Amino acid sequence: MPKLLFSKIRFNEIKDLIQNVKRPRRIDIVLNGRRQKKDIQPRTVENINDETYPSKVSWQTDDKLHPTMETLLHDKKYLAAFRSFLQSEFSEENIDFWLACEDFRWTTSQEDLRWKAEGLYQEFIQPSACREINVDHHIRERIKKSLEKPSHSCFDEAQKHVYLLMERDSCPRFLQSDAYLSLKHKSKSLWYI
Repeated sequence: MPKLLFSKIRFNEIKDLIQNVKRPRRIDIVLNGRRQKKDIQPRTVENINDETYPSKVSWQTDDKLHPTMETLLHDKKYLAAFRSFLQSEFSEENIDFWLACEDFRWTTSQEDLRWKAEGLYQEFIQPSACREINVDHHIRERIKKSLEKPSHSCFDEAQKHVYLLMERDSCPRFLQSDAYLSLKHKSKSLWYI
């Protein structure tokens, strides 16, 4: 026999409370809804520009500001800490691929472009590569076709995919890691030097 959640006395008390509640009639709901819609005025660009808002930085404290993925990749101390964090997670091939693609873009000679592209493909893209990155089959095939006549943009799609993977997955974990927190603490404590 199932257990009763409420005793009969408790049920009667609740039933009495429900009967005493004034319920709005359907017509009242409709009329109030129409009245409220008339009172709402759309905000225009002029209205928004007239108001003064605090700047983003003024209301955020230093503790809430975290570096973006761009900052991690372009600041040497953050990059070193992020790379060592990725090594600890066995996914440093992502940052190495991204940095290799950045180096590849600055290649000027067509001969250098060809052998660098082949080296990037063999090291990071090719199935069963020693440091294979996580990209889908379609990206692999497009890169393989582009190796016949390599250009500066043949790895762009894969680089963007790896960047987004690091930004969405690795970067948030890094910002919560001990490596980042100690780096942040160290930079705060050395302000007087």
